[in-house]
Amino acid sequence: MSGQEPAMRALGWARALPVSGGVRVGRIWARRHLDELGWTERAPETADAVVLTISELITNSHVHARSDAELVLTWDGSCLYVSVHDASSQEPRPREAGQDAVSGRGMALIDALADTWQTRPDERGKTVTACFHPPGQPGH
Repeated sequence: MSGQEPAMRALGWARALPVSGGVRVGRIWARRHLDELGWTERAPETADAVVLTISELITNSHVHARSDAELVLTWDGSCLYVSVHDASSQEPRPREAGQDAVSGRGMALIDALADTWQTRPDERGKTVTACFHPPGQPGH
């Protein structure tokens, strides 16, 4: 392939997480893949932000959508995409939570932790995807 760009390589993992016990399982599963990528050693703060984001997105799926969550992690060499699909078409949004509120801060946290995030509706619900660049790369 002389004179051509190398083919793009991406790594990806997917996991279905049922309403019963999915949040904890999702965090453990994601941490294992972050270990494989070397993020827990080289970028521990970013790895923690990814795990917290996953926890919030799975919780939103279970609590607000009353649905199982489908978690997909995709690493393309510059961004780790964290995608969670659920059965609700209602788009999440950051909101102001009162000082005494015990919930309502999840999307505001994701907004603060992720480099970017977006929601894509589809015929089965929606997918929320957050992008994380490791430290030292553009966008971080």
